[in-house]
Amino acid sequence: MGQEFLNIMDPEDVKKIIEDIPITKRVENVSLEDSLRRVLAEDVHATINLPPFSRAAMDGYAVIAEDTFLASEDDPVRLKLLELVEAGDIPKKSLIRGFCTEVSTGAPIPEGANGVVMVEFTNKSDGDILIIESSAIGQNIAKEGSDVMAGELLLSEGSRITPDKIGVLSAIGMIMVPVYRKPRVAIISTGNEIIGHDEELTYGKIYDINSQTISSAVRSCGCIPLQTEIVKDDYNALKEKITEIEDVDLIITSGGTSAGTGDVLREVLDDLGVVLVHGVAVKPGKPTIIGKLDVNDNIFLFGLPGYPVAALMVFHVFFAPFLRKMASINTAVNLSDKKLLNMELSRRYHPARGRRHYVLVKVEDNKAVPILKDSGAITALAKADGFIEVPKNVEILEKGMIVEVFPLGDL
Repeated sequence: MGQEFLNIMDPEDVKKIIEDIPITKRVENVSLEDSLRRVLAEDVHATINLPPFSRAAMDGYAVIAEDTFLASEDDPVRLKLLELVEAGDIPKKSLIRGFCTEVSTGAPIPEGANGVVMVEFTNKSDGDILIIESSAIGQNIAKEGSDVMAGELLLSEGSRITPDKIGVLSAIGMIMVPVYRKPRVAIISTGNEIIGHDEELTYGKIYDINSQTISSAVRSCGCIPLQTEIVKDDYNALKEKITEIEDVDLIITSGGTSAGTGDVLREVLDDLGVVLVHGVAVKPGKPTIIGKLDVNDNIFLFGLPGYPVAALMVFHVFFAPFLRKMASINTAVNLSDKKLLNMELSRRYHPARGRRHYVLVKVEDNKAVPILKDSGAITALAKADGFIEVPKNVEILEKGMIVEVFPLGDL
């Protein structure tokens, strides 16, 4: 006789249990070029002034602004050219009244200059420079430290490193970047009927779907999936596999979670730790299990249903926010943040009674079309663009009613 579900729990109670799971964050240093999409583990302060010297913001002529105050197109000011300073050069001469220095964009401003006249407002005459528009003090000069002063906060802890952030870190010469280590998540597929893709498919067997599906979902949450070999529905084999896993932050299994005679995960969890959840009032995904292990440094185990659709839906709704939290991705989203579109339902739909129901839909002609396949049908995932959430007290969804469609593709 198979075990009964421990206690069919309300989805919100399950989410609260998951939210309360403690998280240990580890820090590592990675090279700047390897830091893309990682999460900063410390505040980053500017180590130098930015820009580190006063520089020309335009091509033109560095001047003493007071020399140009009366300049106009009809009565230009004539200045002697002192030298040419390009980006990367060091000015050799200080500027004095009656002289100017030709500068390119990014070139250091010579000592004594306090303005830059754009080249468009100048002419050349017998080796001199004619200024036809006056310069204000400070005009077209990016002053040292005008962007950021040394010691100022550049990026805050928890920032996701994007290409623009890499530009900021490059500007202060950072070579190694302190980031949160990506959590390591062990993935275990269970089932006597499951075989690897390198094995011959024989009658009664199916290829392992969940290892790749869940691993990809784990990776999309900023974690590192560690796949293990397939484990049969055998108490000793499953217990041995779980106890031998080391240096991981979480274990996720698929299959072996329901109350049938062939499902042994709860029995293993009872012996290795404590079962916190066994059964959630949702469809699909009722046979979801969560346990805390006394082995493996007291880590937690999330047990997904074996059916691929149910496994992915449970992961999406319940587990993905926790994995993003583990990975310190503070852009973690709830369902309410992931609304794809508000659209009409294409047909009447009767959801499951007494349970919150997640219904896969495809989008056709700007309408949500329910996919009428069970959670074991892999083609449902192939057709799905997203899903809708139906509260447990709703008995019917009428054709034409507006529903919120949540995307499946980006966890």
